[in-house]
Amino acid sequence: MKIEKGKLGSVFYGGHLIGGDEVVGGPLFESRNMADRDDLVGVFPESSPELVRRAAEAARKAYAEWSRTPAPIRGQVLFALAKILEREKETLSRLMVREVGKTLKEARGDVQEAIDTAVFFASEGRRLYGQTVPSELRNKDLSTYRRPLGVVGMITAGNFPIAVPSWKLIPAVLTGNTVVWKPSDDSPVLSYVFVKLFEEAGLPPGVINVVFGGGAGSTGEWVVSGIDEGLFDKFAFTGSTKVGRIIGEKAGRALIKATLELGGKNPLVVMRDADLENAVTGAWWSAFATGGQRCTSAGNIIVDAPIYDEFKERFLAKVKSTVIGDPVAHEDVHYGPFFNDRLFQRWMEHYDWGEADGAKLLLGKGRITKDNPYPNFKGDPDKGLFGHPTVWEAERGMKQTREEIFGPTINLIKVDGIDEAIETANDHPYGLSSAIYTNHRFWAYRFKNEIRAGMTNINNTTVGAEAHMPFGGTRASGNGARESGIWVIEEYTEWQAVNDEFSGKLQLAQMDTEYTAPKAPEDWKALLGL
Repeated sequence: MKIEKGKLGSVFYGGHLIGGDEVVGGPLFESRNMADRDDLVGVFPESSPELVRRAAEAARKAYAEWSRTPAPIRGQVLFALAKILEREKETLSRLMVREVGKTLKEARGDVQEAIDTAVFFASEGRRLYGQTVPSELRNKDLSTYRRPLGVVGMITAGNFPIAVPSWKLIPAVLTGNTVVWKPSDDSPVLSYVFVKLFEEAGLPPGVINVVFGGGAGSTGEWVVSGIDEGLFDKFAFTGSTKVGRIIGEKAGRALIKATLELGGKNPLVVMRDADLENAVTGAWWSAFATGGQRCTSAGNIIVDAPIYDEFKERFLAKVKSTVIGDPVAHEDVHYGPFFNDRLFQRWMEHYDWGEADGAKLLLGKGRITKDNPYPNFKGDPDKGLFGHPTVWEAERGMKQTREEIFGPTINLIKVDGIDEAIETANDHPYGLSSAIYTNHRFWAYRFKNEIRAGMTNINNTTVGAEAHMPFGGTRASGNGARESGIWVIEEYTEWQAVNDEFSGKLQLAQMDTEYTAPKAPEDWKALLGL
């Protein structure tokens, strides 16, 4: 990597990481500070199909040795990684603020999630348990073992540039797999540094290989095509439902496992008995943390009729207090810019959806600029892409209540009672996260049992995850795979059953089994005088 001085920090010129070597050449793309697009952060090459194949070959070669490395030793690499990430937490966090546009508070949380994940899975290196099972035949042992899958293809999004890759990379290598990773083109510098920290922790060359570039028509497409070419034994993807369906179809044809973490339209219900102050704060954070650019961001706030007007008044006041701006220059902002132009353009489209459906716009005026100002803005809005916090009064069935928008927008929907609240909460094609604010135990019980979502929060937000809990969704939010915690180990291993015969002769289950023969039946009725 070559480093030069830039406007607000260093400019990094890097290359693909393949088999321990840095590979340059080919068309270049830039990573820019989205709060100040004059600030160049990094320049990286886009991969070719040939380089993707080369990376897969390097991963296949490294797999032969890495898969035979004892799991506790693989875990020790992750212990070292956790210590290194702790040492570099502040550096990575500030780089994330500059390259991606997160606030410093959220960037620190992003890195801490990777630290927690490394610590959790380091110890799992001594707990990749199998089972011993009794045989129905004499002088025979039965046992099961977890085995790695092979070479894993990975594509991740840029909204959590350290945390989400850690959910995939760490369990993959802990269980003995090797990786070809295509990170988001929004965060190439962070991705490069992250893998270099793996190497510092002792990960051998070729275990994680990185190819940089964009999506369709670029590196992402070449990596996905690698499924059809037989380059991968497993695929892991975080991104849109549209692309996830394509990957799922290819993985199905190739008969390999796919982990698909896709979109969401996450409902947050506020019932008539809720603590309104807590509910307002939680709803505001669910909607506007990271500028609504989380797969778990709230999409619809569903409010019980008796408290609807009071909740709306309090919520709008809270939203109006949101501080927006350049997170590099101002650490106290609540959210910063859009991560890229594509997300911004998609977000702008939803204003037309709302108008077409007859939704009522309560707050929000599109892009923040000097000519379209926002009162609580810090910095120069014309240097980046920033969105007004937007609140709609909508009705069930409108397009914006069913489609993922991925920006600082939320819908308020009035309902009457728990039955209508649950029906409305499920009235969209996704099923990732959900939340309900209530002190009524039975309402909370009904919600957690009847909501169609992989994750549910009671009196808490729709966002947030802990490293030892399963993360994932249902329906259009995923294919049932789970990340994090012990559950993700199923996604990166397969079971081997071993039948160990000690008798020295052929024994056939079911046919040679010494089943106990029942005795002739007694006449119990006559015997008992009945």
